[in-house]
Amino acid sequence: MHRIGFTLKVRPDRLDEYRARHAAVWPDMLDALKRAGWHNYSLFLREDGTLFGYVETPDGLDAARAAMAAEPVNARWQAEMAPFFAGDGGPADTMMAELEEVFHLD
Repeated sequence: MHRIGFTLKVRPDRLDEYRARHAAVWPDMLDALKRAGWHNYSLFLREDGTLFGYVETPDGLDAARAAMAAEPVNARWQAEMAPFFAGDGGPADTMMAELEEVFHLD
């Protein structure tokens, strides 16, 4: 299993709505994530908009993103969420800055 940490930047003026959207993720999106092999997926948000994500996948982040790209619900979710992120307005799943794991306690 690959452990992956990543960061994104949420627009500070959209933090409350971003939280609300993630309190009610669409059931078909949750099902798609599970089918695509996203395990122990968590998001953590700071007040300055820094978002840290953690996910475990069997084949790494590129494979996990490719599996989600094959899910029709993903394009709808990404389009809905794109305005929440700082950057070029593209899909957040393409803007994830993957972090290097430097320590893991087994």
